[in-house]
Amino acid sequence: MHNPFREAEFVLGAARIAQLPPDTGVEIAFAGRSNAGKSSAMNALCGRRALARVSRTPGRTQEINVFRLTPGGEQRLIDLPGYGYARVPPAQRAHWDRLIGQYLRERQSLLGLVLIMDIRRPMTDLDRNLLQWLEPQPRPLHVVLTKADKVSRNEAARQLQRARRDLEEMGLNATLQSFSALKREGVEDLQGLLLEWLEIGPDQD
Repeated sequence: MHNPFREAEFVLGAARIAQLPPDTGVEIAFAGRSNAGKSSAMNALCGRRALARVSRTPGRTQEINVFRLTPGGEQRLIDLPGYGYARVPPAQRAHWDRLIGQYLRERQSLLGLVLIMDIRRPMTDLDRNLLQWLEPQPRPLHVVLTKADKVSRNEAARQLQRARRDLEEMGLNATLQSFSALKREGVEDLQGLLLEWLEIGPDQD
């Protein structure tokens, strides 16, 4: 499969919504709890080792990071700050929460959200809080349960069913998959879905 995500390039990090690029074109946003594997998933998606920063210390993504997919900047990947990391000051956590919430509520170019969860701890209260921000303006939602290499196939299937049931109970229509950046399991599935969102054919640049 041709991978247009390989051409992604970092544009800027925004500490405020006003610092983001003009609200035109389309954006796919990635969100998830700190240490859920969001940066590793984005790197695997793009076939790059260090597109998004990976750290053993959660909470490293402190801004909204913008990556351009096309030269004109009309298609972008958005890396939202990881949420739920306890070892940052409460004021900083509150700022991140406001920033993420404002982005999800107000950004008109937001095409869809990829929500990253650790397959061993899916659908925490923090994940539910984030999902509530999507309700006013429904958009495509894809849930990726990362670190599937750390559980058995049966456990992975059980956690997928659990997450699907929880989403249905919240009234949310979402697609789901398991994923392992380490073993590159589910990478092509994720690429294919996001290409459908962007309406880019697999043979196009």
